[in-house]
Amino acid sequence: MGMDRNTVIGFVLIGMLLIGMFYINSKSSQEFQVQEKKKADSIAALAPKSDTNALKKDAKITDSILNAKKQLPTTFITDTVEQLTTIENDVLKVTFTNKGGQPKAIELKKFTTLDKKAVKLMAGDFNKLSYEFKTEGKTSKTSDIFFIKNENKVNADSSQSLTYSIKDSAGDVITHQFILPSPGKNGYMLDFNINLKNAASMVDQSIMNFLLQTEIPQIEKNLTYEKQQTHICYYYNGKYDFVQLGSGGNEKFDKPIDWLAINPQFFVSNLIAKNKFQSAELNWVTPADSLKIILQATANCRITVPANGVVPLQLYYGPNDYTILKKYNNEMGQIVTYGSGPFSFVKYINRHFLLPVWDFIRSNVASYGMVILLLTLLIRLITSPILYKSYLSGAKMKVLKPEVDALKAKFTDKSGSLDQQAFSMEQMKLWKSAGVSPLGGCLPALLQIPIFMSLYYFFQANIALRGESFLWAKDLAAYDSIYNFGNIPIISSVYGDHISLFTITATLTSLLISIYSMSSMQDNTNPVMKYMPYIFPVILLGVFNNLPAALTWYYTVSNTITLILQIVIQKYIINHEKILAQISENRKRPVKQNKLQERLAAMQESQKKIQDIKSKTTKK
Repeated sequence: MGMDRNTVIGFVLIGMLLIGMFYINSKSSQEFQVQEKKKADSIAALAPKSDTNALKKDAKITDSILNAKKQLPTTFITDTVEQLTTIENDVLKVTFTNKGGQPKAIELKKFTTLDKKAVKLMAGDFNKLSYEFKTEGKTSKTSDIFFIKNENKVNADSSQSLTYSIKDSAGDVITHQFILPSPGKNGYMLDFNINLKNAASMVDQSIMNFLLQTEIPQIEKNLTYEKQQTHICYYYNGKYDFVQLGSGGNEKFDKPIDWLAINPQFFVSNLIAKNKFQSAELNWVTPADSLKIILQATANCRITVPANGVVPLQLYYGPNDYTILKKYNNEMGQIVTYGSGPFSFVKYINRHFLLPVWDFIRSNVASYGMVILLLTLLIRLITSPILYKSYLSGAKMKVLKPEVDALKAKFTDKSGSLDQQAFSMEQMKLWKSAGVSPLGGCLPALLQIPIFMSLYYFFQANIALRGESFLWAKDLAAYDSIYNFGNIPIISSVYGDHISLFTITATLTSLLISIYSMSSMQDNTNPVMKYMPYIFPVILLGVFNNLPAALTWYYTVSNTITLILQIVIQKYIINHEKILAQISENRKRPVKQNKLQERLAAMQESQKKIQDIKSKTTKK
């Protein structure tokens, strides 16, 4: 590292002796290293071959120590070897290293991977928490320095604290303090306090450039789907937002930002500044699938260092659970994707209705598959009045079908061409006279879309389903598979490498609903409408095959209940004779039209007259 002019002058004024000592110590160190290398080479020539990777690792550690010592003033006191310390509570196990005075590995004790190992949100050399500081004109990185471990104690509230420091003859120069909460008290949040003794001289303009590097390994069964569900989240300028992982990206924040989080589907790794970051820039890449890594992210954050030199940060490593996250009162609850894009409004349905109902049923039923069944049954019963109105409208249209067919025959010429405009006008008159609305069946169906989408998001984001089995599904949070046929070109890219039985049951029940509904359609001569019941389920077969088993099981149950309700309502509840009587009664009443309807009728009438004139002129 270079020195500025003022620093050089300062050293000259202090005395050439100190510089000479640095020079002599440096030369002696180099000579010593050369001699030691010669000895090592001689021994290595006689000894059996060693582990090359281990030697490289040892060399890397040695170089790191030497570089760190070169960067620091000789008055600073640090350690010389890496030492690991582990502290844990009921939910979190954190392994710290004195190299950089930072966490080295994070394990979530209550969550396991498919091979029954603890979920790790941090492991590997890429992960880093670091910042630069200046002393005597030299710039050093904390990640390169072996801190001295000061204390590891249990506090009065049962929380645990661990402190690392860099010292000089007068005491601590830099201190890193970590506090792990006591068991049972939202133990996923780790307090991280940085204390700089002479902050004004150690960072320029009281601004610390803080570096975060995070590597998230594959955790779930399907890496491709896990990447699709991974988000980069942040609370920026008083608002929450997120971006999809994609194939990599970059986000710049030039206004205050509270926190930056990586959300790999069911878990969260979050860096939080209690006093906000002034600005930040986040870059991330997605390594090749063969490496089994979701992403590598690097965040450069600028944070103001107060006069007392204390920078309070927090680190959250834990589940993406709304109930847990909302307790921290820092908007982290929004990380749970209960709705997004045009359906972002359904998150309120999920948070304030579905989640409480889910928790109630879950507390009384052991099987999560049965919980899904009961929740779906409840939702379908609540929405059954909407279904009834939809089916009632369909029944009215079915009663009028013979008359509509007669109108169609009336306005079809000898060549088989239908006068669509004249037919539509007369059809509207028929519906009006009978008191039937053509939108009567559409609007109730549209009202069900928010419920449908809220359940779609709810089951995808529900971490409680993770690792829970039901019937043949080993994990309701991942796709179920009854047969794996491996990678087949084209087919695997569209359908997947397996057969999901819940997807097949969801598709078949959807097909049955479509076929049954076809019988009550007024016009099934349209080729598009005729074949849509068969095309749509095939599309679902490809789309749903890689979705979580909880979602496809929900669709199966929902479709089955819908089909049963449809049959019961249409066969046993709707009174067709009563509908006929009501239509007859409606026809006796004068048809009232609003101004818009009157204008539309007048337009249709005028267009019909123009067409009649044109047809007469053509015949002449």
